[in-house]
Amino acid sequence: MPNLTLSFPASRTRAIALGLAVALTASGCAQLKGRQGYVIDPVLTQAIAPGVDNRESVEKTLGRPTFVGQFSDNEWYYVSRETRQLAFANPRPVDQQVLRVRFDPAGNVAAVDRTGIELVSRLSPEGDKTPTLGRERSFFEDIFGNIGAVGAPGAGAPGGQ
Repeated sequence: MPNLTLSFPASRTRAIALGLAVALTASGCAQLKGRQGYVIDPVLTQAIAPGVDNRESVEKTLGRPTFVGQFSDNEWYYVSRETRQLAFANPRPVDQQVLRVRFDPAGNVAAVDRTGIELVSRLSPEGDKTPTLGRERSFFEDIFGNIGAVGAPGAGAPGGQ
């Protein structure tokens, strides 16, 4: 019976192992894509017209809104956001669309507004503290600062006036 063993040169084996190692390492750096909120269909959103549609037709066409206006239920918002993230970094928005549908008091569409990622603002906090106006007190002033102030005359304590 013939011997059917395969043998690779050592350099070829090392090259394959190195290629696999590079592929595994590079796969950890792949971008993660994320989508949040409403998936906007341009055909359906273009179909909503002021003076033609009402609450019921908008709900049948687009579904329930992502959220309703804070001060009035006459504004419906449909929000869609697409993000990218590398490894352990924070996700960053690459696309955002907000569709605002405003209704008149009768429930008919009064206006349809669209905005994009241009209104996304980037906040960069300063360390772990929130800057505030006012006195800067030390640790011990925070702990012992009220000693003697509680119940002192003129400090608003009951019976002190």
